[in-house]
Amino acid sequence: MTKIRKGQAPAPLTRAEFHARFVVRFYDPAYAAEHEAIARLEEIAWAAVQEGRKSPVTRAAGRGFADPSYETSVQWLDTRQRLKAAQKRWQAAATPSRVLVICGSARNDGTCPGEISKTWRLTESVRHVVEGLGLEADVLDLSLVTSEYGRAIHPCKGCVSSAMPLCHWPCSCYPNHALNQADDWMAEIYERWVAAHAVIILAPTYWYQSPSPLKLMIDRMVCADGGNPDPTTTHGKTVAEAKRIEQAGWEYPKHVAGRVYGVVVHGDVAGVEAHRRNLTDWLDWMGLIDAGVAARLDRYIGYFEPYYNSHVALDQDQAVQEEARNVARAVVGAVKELRAGRLSQPDKHLKAPRPK
Repeated sequence: MTKIRKGQAPAPLTRAEFHARFVVRFYDPAYAAEHEAIARLEEIAWAAVQEGRKSPVTRAAGRGFADPSYETSVQWLDTRQRLKAAQKRWQAAATPSRVLVICGSARNDGTCPGEISKTWRLTESVRHVVEGLGLEADVLDLSLVTSEYGRAIHPCKGCVSSAMPLCHWPCSCYPNHALNQADDWMAEIYERWVAAHAVIILAPTYWYQSPSPLKLMIDRMVCADGGNPDPTTTHGKTVAEAKRIEQAGWEYPKHVAGRVYGVVVHGDVAGVEAHRRNLTDWLDWMGLIDAGVAARLDRYIGYFEPYYNSHVALDQDQAVQEEARNVARAVVGAVKELRAGRLSQPDKHLKAPRPK
């Protein structure tokens, strides 16, 4: 067994440091009248940190787990049940075909920019095509993390780099109530991915890469590619147990494989090709099925033009609008062929010599 390396974690917060961080959320003078109530809440929150009450409500995992008696987060168990139900719906022939349409832009008119994104306009075009061709469209607007109270995607902690079995499916790192990380959106997002027969990602290019909300979601999807569906095997986050399991051999299960995908990437100066390739490579790696060349789009809109009239540039670029709609048409066609048994994943039954 390899040595577990330690020494990076910072010293615990002092009581004074915790106080400064806790009260900043009550900076609004309107809270002043509730000073005493806030102080009582602070004491409860401080005790939660001291005691590490990450999952304050647990129950025995029960039948079907390696250690049925292990006390497991009730919230995690609920998410797991919803994913299992979503997987059954996905597999059922009678279930209507569903396309998860992801708007990967961080901007919308409900926050600082004060104007919708071009990505949202393209997303709406894709949705109309999907629904017009008889499939259900589930629109996931990731910009909500910037404009809705309590809407957050917390970052991946990299458990997989200690050992793959430490990365649970679905992710068990959140919610972490002791650290005030209770509002994690990913439990819902996992369910929407599992229920989808296809995924279309639309994204602008920010500094050659995906916008922050999209990248956060991508990183948190790591548990869908090789993640451990039974956290009782590692008794939560016991690193040594996870390392021993992987050392003995791990199958790296692909939990969302078999869905069709399409990608629309746009930008105004540089980076769209690399960005599109990163997204499609990632989706390929997770075992999704591309819907053909027409479903992998990268384009410049208003190339090197000013920002203030970028929506006008999109208005005038009828070709890119039609190309985005073609992505949707290609994906819908692939879903219909796949579910009818006329499209298969050619490498589905191959055994990878490097299973990771």
